[in-house]
Amino acid sequence: MSQRRVMRSVLDTSLLLQMLFSCFSSLYSSSCELQERFHLNGMHKTGDVILGGLFKLHFFAAEPDLSFTSEPQQPDCFGFDATGFRKAQTMAFAIDEINRNSDLLPNVTLGYSLYDNCLQLRIGFRAALSLVSGQEEQVTLEENCVGPPPVLGVVGDYTSTNTISISTVLGLYKVPLVSYFATCTCLGDRQKFPSFFRTIPNDTFQVRAMIQILKRFGWTWAGLLISNDDYGIHGARIFHSDMGPVGGGCLAYTEILPWGDDPAELRRIVDVMRKSTARVVIVFAHESHVIQLLGEVVRQNVTGLQWIASVDWTSVAVLQTPDLMPYLGGTLGIAIRRGEIPELRDFLLQIRPDLHHNTTQEKYMVNQFWENTFRCRFEPPPAGWAEAGGELCTGQEAIEDVESEFLDISDLRIDYNVYKSVYALAYALDDMLQCEPGRGPFSNNTCAHLQKLEPWQMIYYLEKVNFTTTFGHQVSFDENGDAIPVYDIMNWVWLPDGRTKVQRVGEVQRSAFKAEELTLDEDKIFWNFESKQPPRSVCSESCPPGTRMARKRGEPECCFDCVPCSEGKISNMTDSMECTSCPEDFWSSLQRDHCVPKQTEYLSYYEPLGICLTFTSLLGTFICIVVLGIFIHHHSTPIVRANNSELSFLLLVSLKLCFLCSLLFIGRPRPWTCQLRHAAFGISFVLCVSCILVKTMVVLAVFRASKPGGESSLKWFGAVQQRGTVLVLTSIQAAICTVWLVSASPMPYKNTQYYNDKIVYECVVGSTVGFAVLLGYIGLLAILSCLLAFLARNLPDSFNEAKLITFSMLIFCAVWVAFIPAYINSPGKYADAVEVFAILASSFGILVALFGPKCYIILVRPERNTKKAIMGRGKGSENPI
Repeated sequence: MSQRRVMRSVLDTSLLLQMLFSCFSSLYSSSCELQERFHLNGMHKTGDVILGGLFKLHFFAAEPDLSFTSEPQQPDCFGFDATGFRKAQTMAFAIDEINRNSDLLPNVTLGYSLYDNCLQLRIGFRAALSLVSGQEEQVTLEENCVGPPPVLGVVGDYTSTNTISISTVLGLYKVPLVSYFATCTCLGDRQKFPSFFRTIPNDTFQVRAMIQILKRFGWTWAGLLISNDDYGIHGARIFHSDMGPVGGGCLAYTEILPWGDDPAELRRIVDVMRKSTARVVIVFAHESHVIQLLGEVVRQNVTGLQWIASVDWTSVAVLQTPDLMPYLGGTLGIAIRRGEIPELRDFLLQIRPDLHHNTTQEKYMVNQFWENTFRCRFEPPPAGWAEAGGELCTGQEAIEDVESEFLDISDLRIDYNVYKSVYALAYALDDMLQCEPGRGPFSNNTCAHLQKLEPWQMIYYLEKVNFTTTFGHQVSFDENGDAIPVYDIMNWVWLPDGRTKVQRVGEVQRSAFKAEELTLDEDKIFWNFESKQPPRSVCSESCPPGTRMARKRGEPECCFDCVPCSEGKISNMTDSMECTSCPEDFWSSLQRDHCVPKQTEYLSYYEPLGICLTFTSLLGTFICIVVLGIFIHHHSTPIVRANNSELSFLLLVSLKLCFLCSLLFIGRPRPWTCQLRHAAFGISFVLCVSCILVKTMVVLAVFRASKPGGESSLKWFGAVQQRGTVLVLTSIQAAICTVWLVSASPMPYKNTQYYNDKIVYECVVGSTVGFAVLLGYIGLLAILSCLLAFLARNLPDSFNEAKLITFSMLIFCAVWVAFIPAYINSPGKYADAVEVFAILASSFGILVALFGPKCYIILVRPERNTKKAIMGRGKGSENPI
């Protein structure tokens, strides 16, 4: 703040404090003397009840010379505002209309005191103090400087900054202030501003209306320019709190328009606009700031922007010119709801200067009005006109035919709010005067009296005002003194012939659920772009399904990267904040936009590996059946009868079972297949190995029996003992399987650990100990058979079947020793395939090693299938096997 502004603030404060305490007299005096009079432009009309008004009748005020050694001079106003004068006259018309209405305030005449604020806080503040203190030189009161103020309510002020200061002081006196244009949300604080009301929605609703427009067209990246005052700063706070990923987007920049003419600051602001990627610019500022800004925009030739205008400059005629349409064409603005006031134009046409009877201030304003509005004088001139130095009109044009801003009532918005504000005060006063004695709302059920009305009594009735204007609009106030929220949406149209117009394209209003409802006729909107379509204004393009938004560090919230969802997660909507995990049995699609059932994996009968193993298993079973048939057909031959043909038959049956049990490992695991596969495998192989073990023991017994004194060894290896031994050894395995199945049975299991996108169906063994005991028992019998056969390998050639047993057991042991690490390291279905391969390999090894040579002799060399050939001894005897 400059030193000049500081000095002015100090001196103005001193003067205002003097005014506040000007009612000074002795304890026994009944009058107060006014210590200072302000020289204000005003209009007055007497009445039973006086209403005050504050209006912008001039644009500027001359800065007086400041000094701490003398009282500051009062400023002079210049730059007459015809529309502001029309607003003041609208209040005068409303009061005149009420006075002529026999149904509203009968027997009561309203008067007014209207002052010019020159768009300056210090002048508006002085005008407000004049309204509550009066301008009389001496005021007689009932008590020492105590009594009601001259006005019962005030309509105004124009700006939020002025209204905040004025309402703070009027609130101390409990004088109601009904504003027609102050939108700052802060004024809704009933603790700070208990006597404030307004007929215009607050800035929160205005900002949310703008955000609704941003959402409607997908504009998530916008620039914000605000004025350096309460109006702009409070508006910026609402924008920042309501915008975001949830609210609809974020702001590319927030710039504060400077006070006064600061070319350097304006150049910087426009340069930021020009370089930004945001194509949408929100200007939440007063008319004067916007005019300064657009001057620099034109100088730098910044085009291609979509402007969104706040209430304060949406309907400003000076900006709606063909020269500015290349820059401002297509602007969408928030506007006060339009209304109509019948007979207002006729009232305005009746205004005539009366230089003999008007006050000095009224003479000045009327003179300013006619000079700036019509540029001519009456013919014939009014009384006293020549003495005032007025010049006559040179033409005979009727005033009704003159095009002027003052007489244009086709688009009444702020004026309509003034009209509603006056009527709100009138209806409150009417309700107050209709109070029945003894049923009043005040202490002891008292009512207000016309002879002694207090402004604070008006506040009570204003809070309950509810009426409908002649145009059909409802007027009422909520608990914060705010009006019913509704705005018009306006569009600046650039016509083909170069002319401009501002047309209504929609509205936004509060719904029953207290949410903003935007209604737009998009077909009527003019877009100032080559495509004639809404522009695209985003910091980052939308993230498609299958990705999530990842904010860029150090940048606003709507600036983000689109990161693909990781495996197993999806996003099925645009601009998803996070990816969600798929259910357990599902996996993400390749596009990561939906979940698909996971692929299932198990050793199937329909895949090549399963088909090969199934075929090999059936082939081994078939070979076993063929060999068994051959042996049955040749059961009486020596080679079949040798070494217990019954064990051979049993061994072939067990091998067939081994081949068949491998089929239980193929196909989707079921509870019964998981339980049966290992039990069948374990019992079948124990039966097989037991037969081999007994055959080996028989070989050794026969060899010992051939030696002198060894005949007794054969009695321990008769047919019954052989069957019994096989049965006992197999029963032990059956017991192991039973205990295992009962205690911890193998069950199907959906394994998701091997692959993320697959479900591997497998059988868990249930008890690792049980499985290890089962395999260990088979291995023990196999090793024992291998050792015994190895001991019998050097027996005479007639008994060389021990060599075949040794060879078959070596194959068996080698297969199962290799099986263990391969099984442990094979995932999923390949573990089952390894186990099936081990079963088939070991089974084929035993089948080929033990029965291959015998089948060869039976089928190919039948001449060797004789007892003599098998029992043959001596030199040159041929090995039959």
